[in-house]
Amino acid sequence: MPKGLRATPGRHVKVFKNGRNQAVRIPREFELPGEDAVIRKDGDRLIIEAAPPKSLLAVLATLKKLDEDFPAIPDSPPDRVDL
Repeated sequence: MPKGLRATPGRHVKVFKNGRNQAVRIPREFELPGEDAVIRKDGDRLIIEAAPPKSLLAVLATLKKLDEDFPAIPDSPPDRVDL
């Protein structure tokens, strides 16, 4: 198991049919962020993980706003270059 992650106790859940697919209700304490997930099979286990953000904009949207005033940067003209 990766460092910093702890296993939580298992919980019995209901498995049901949704059309031709099998589905499971995810209890609130196991709720995943976002609207997408990745599912994979490892032997007899199914592993469901939150899908990673799809774009840089999605990652940036998750960051907290900075409450800092930054100093003005002078916009000096470039140095003259002889070609």
